[in-house]
Amino acid sequence: MRAAKIDANQEEIVAALRKVGATVQSLAGVGRGVPDLLIGYQGVTYLVECKDGAKVPSARKLTPDQEDWHSKWTGGTLRVANNVEEALNIIEA
Repeated sequence: MRAAKIDANQEEIVAALRKVGATVQSLAGVGRGVPDLLIGYQGVTYLVECKDGAKVPSARKLTPDQEDWHSKWTGGTLRVANNVEEALNIIEA
């Protein structure tokens, strides 16, 4: 089993989310297209895929596994965050 690959900004995003009071669980190790973060904030659950906004757009595209997983998701909020600001906007903090 290989170690989970996380984007360079994921730790910064997690720290910012926790600073505003969100609970955050990394799902990065699950793989198979599952989003990187499970977030709880003010009674709402979010799934967030982290992408490194410093990379060129083509390097931030969802992988085929991620595209498949996202297309089949029928639950609550599932979004992509390229930076801290986008992550905070997703949870409306």
